[in-house]
Amino acid sequence: MDSHAVTATPADHSGLGHDHAHPAYLRHHFETVEQQREATAFGMWLFLLTEIMFFGGMFCAYLIYRNWYYPAFAAASNTLNIWLGTANTAVLITSGFAMAMGVWCAETKRRKGLVISLIFTIVFGLVFLGIKYVEYSEKFELHHVPGADFSISQFVHPSAASHETPLAPDMAEKTQVYFSLYFAMTGMHALHMIIGIAILFWLLYKAQQGAYTDGYVQPIEYFGLYWHFVDIVWIFLFPLLYLINRHPGR
Repeated sequence: MDSHAVTATPADHSGLGHDHAHPAYLRHHFETVEQQREATAFGMWLFLLTEIMFFGGMFCAYLIYRNWYYPAFAAASNTLNIWLGTANTAVLITSGFAMAMGVWCAETKRRKGLVISLIFTIVFGLVFLGIKYVEYSEKFELHHVPGADFSISQFVHPSAASHETPLAPDMAEKTQVYFSLYFAMTGMHALHMIIGIAILFWLLYKAQQGAYTDGYVQPIEYFGLYWHFVDIVWIFLFPLLYLINRHPGR
């Protein structure tokens, strides 16, 4: 009987300890919630570092070519719709605020507020993509997409004294470099937005079921970092692509 008691007691104690130390959101390969949090944070920051290097390479290429072909880049930049770019900047900043409110609601265990914040973040993200679609459509209509159908007839010299002087043909051809970088950089940014919105739909689905307001807020927090990173990338893209030599006479 004593032997049976000794055998049963550790088993019962182990079972209780396992239930206490492993909440539902703790993955089996982590011993503690803190260990899971630290590992997830490290992985997220490592991912963001690779993203910085990825976009940094494109920014570096852009700055080099802008220095080489400044008149072409300025002329091409002035064909962009600055009002649509400004509207997209405002939309994305607002979406970042909505996402920040979502993180706050998760941390303060406000399920309804979290759901509403995620919905607003999705809506603003979709509005951003809609405006970008309008911009892309305009570029196709004007034949500003690099390739055999590219037109150089609408580019004028960016100097203050010659607004209507056509850009030299050899330099006008260099505007294709600008638009190649424009589509590459804004396209990759838009792709990150699409991926982010897809993840937001999943987070919204889980949040409606009560997840992320029970003390486990890391998915919301770390996705918030991703979304703010996408915002910051656009904050750099907007002046670099849209505001080149906009008011040369001033």
